[in-house]
Amino acid sequence: MPLSLYCERYTEAIVVPSLLSWLRRKSVWPLQLRQQVTRTGLAYTATLLVVALVAFVSANNLMFLILAAMLSTFMISGFISKLGLAGLELELFLPQHISARRKVRAGVRLKNTKSWIPSFSIHLEGAAESGFDTILYFPVLPGGATVEEAVDVYFARRGAQKERSFQFSTRFPFGFAERREMITAQHEILVYPCLDPQPGFESLLAAVSGELEMSQHGRGHDFYRIRPYEALESARHVDWKATAHTGDLQVREYAREQERSVLIYLDLDVPFGSEDWFESAIECAGFLAYQLSLSETRVRLKTQEFDVTLPEPGDIYTILKYLALVSPMRGKPPEGPDEGSSFQIVFTAQPGRMSALGWGKDEGVGARLLGLDAWDQVQ
Repeated sequence: MPLSLYCERYTEAIVVPSLLSWLRRKSVWPLQLRQQVTRTGLAYTATLLVVALVAFVSANNLMFLILAAMLSTFMISGFISKLGLAGLELELFLPQHISARRKVRAGVRLKNTKSWIPSFSIHLEGAAESGFDTILYFPVLPGGATVEEAVDVYFARRGAQKERSFQFSTRFPFGFAERREMITAQHEILVYPCLDPQPGFESLLAAVSGELEMSQHGRGHDFYRIRPYEALESARHVDWKATAHTGDLQVREYAREQERSVLIYLDLDVPFGSEDWFESAIECAGFLAYQLSLSETRVRLKTQEFDVTLPEPGDIYTILKYLALVSPMRGKPPEGPDEGSSFQIVFTAQPGRMSALGWGKDEGVGARLLGLDAWDQVQ
């Protein structure tokens, strides 16, 4: 499958400096280039020292020729490995929307920008926090050639990922040392909160969906239809004439006066020591908003600094982008409710204060105040 079919939204290119650039920046390159001597290299170095000692002690021309050949091989090995890593261009293809702790498919394109010099035995791997935990191996990259690979990327936490480091390495040609080149991508990636269900999230979603479903029937004044009775419905809506006519319980249903909605309030005034709870609250708010948006429910997310409703004027990604970057705002008190018809879900570390402001007290309106023990309450 061509990479462009599934990761065409975001790309970035990173180029390993050419050998000529290195020669011009000798004082900078050694800080970026790292080298680790292998066991083969240690054995070769020890042998070289023995040969050098024998050559100087014996003054034998043949031993000096052997020493010169060994030194030349050692120097040529370092030069070729530098040349192999120089001029490599790494291009990443990432999806437009990425959530934390969920593997997503991405693409890697590696190009050898040297027109005629090939690169051999190249390893590519990502450093910590890069989201790239796969080690790719390219046996040979001919001059000017491009290769593509599909990989999985994974980010452990939400937020803006501003820097991601990658490492090229090679032991070519003789394996005396593993030469490494670190490169850093500066383009910012926004990672949404984890949208996978955590303990208690699905129970809360089921409760909200159930109450919304119940609220959609019998709340208006305009007759809509007569339908069969469903379990747990109130008996006051039973149409006894239709029931007597059909022999089965029938319910008179009325059109809704207005569209029901869900208001999610996230209190940003979080005390010190509650950071883990705050992260769980963000993930739960994102999970609820995302799942409810799939059922075309009107969702409103509100905090001390943010207020948006979907599907108009925002969309679910407007909410997720905000939740990806939100942080506590200690000392900024929350506001009281301004929309009594919504099903209210309030995430707060201080439920008493929110209750005093009027959250969750509107009669006939579903409401939940979720505090520090929220996940124990909904499980």
